[in-house]
Amino acid sequence: MSTAPRLTALDSLHRSLGATMTDFAGWDMPLRYASERDEHNAVRTRAGLFDLSHMGEITVTGPEAAAFLSYALVGNIATVGNGRARYTMIVREDGGIVDDLIVYRLGDSEYMVVANAGNAQIVLDALAARVGGFDAEVRDDRDAYALLAVQGPESPAIMKAVTDADLDGLKYYAGLPGTVAGIPALIARTGYTGEDGFELFVAPEHAEQLWRALTEAGAPHGLIPCGLSCRDTLRLEAGMPLYGHELTTALTPFDAGLGRVVKFEKDGDFVGREALTAAAERAESAPPRKLVGLIAEGRRVPRAGFPVVADGKVIGEVTSGAPSPTLGKPIAMAYVDAAFAAPGTEGVGVDIRGTHEPYEVVALPFYKRQK
Repeated sequence: MSTAPRLTALDSLHRSLGATMTDFAGWDMPLRYASERDEHNAVRTRAGLFDLSHMGEITVTGPEAAAFLSYALVGNIATVGNGRARYTMIVREDGGIVDDLIVYRLGDSEYMVVANAGNAQIVLDALAARVGGFDAEVRDDRDAYALLAVQGPESPAIMKAVTDADLDGLKYYAGLPGTVAGIPALIARTGYTGEDGFELFVAPEHAEQLWRALTEAGAPHGLIPCGLSCRDTLRLEAGMPLYGHELTTALTPFDAGLGRVVKFEKDGDFVGREALTAAAERAESAPPRKLVGLIAEGRRVPRAGFPVVADGKVIGEVTSGAPSPTLGKPIAMAYVDAAFAAPGTEGVGVDIRGTHEPYEVVALPFYKRQK
């Protein structure tokens, strides 16, 4: 028996705007409002407004909260300063990636872990299972927050119209408490589109009021509502991994080219240390497949799971693919054998339903914003 999808606090508003809704990780979410391309281009050139309330917020508090998170996750959470955030991962004992996370330090002994929607319960359960022996508490706060995001080059100007918070002092990967349009919020700057932008964690009962205030403030700047579809093409152009595509339990952080997030030098043991030590050694002696960018020479779009080929052999697999509105060509991320990973490697193609379509190997990201 299937369960009904969860609804965000903005569900009725999305429907009033004519959004096309879709089931995503058990949530009914807006896929698009009108044109995916227009929404994508708005974020690249002006600004877009997203509902990200499906993300999973988990609060960790207590005198040993930092020590516990450093044990439970691969990063060194003890070195995160108040008001700052850290990109990290949670892995299994065998080193397989359970999820990639952002951890915000909200106070001396308070942290917020933000998990991907589809993994939120898994991450919550894993943290609850690992907290034994630490003077710390793990709390499910998924129902305590709605999450809105303003993304794009006009986002600082839009935000300055509705808050007196020190946005200029808010660095990338940081968060500060403030009020936005009179509403208490945690204002973060940890975007997932390749553009500057802000994420606003607020109480669900304030979500609609905040959305309307941002819409009004953003109107002179070309702000439009944006759905999950353009969010995917934006993050793909920016070379940002998506769990279930570039990251899975079958891969360690070293297999994914993200070994830098694993901090072996931190104090104490941590879950997966032994397996990750071995994975790091393997990566040195026998480089794993490398995540690369592929740009189509033709018009056919590669999709996740399509084989990457060269010299008549399969040398890798596409993890994400889509038409790129910014480049005007189909693009993909793919794991390929190290021998074929150098930008400009010739003879590489994607097997699209039996036809080997030629692709150019490029370094990620495909798109990088001008500072």
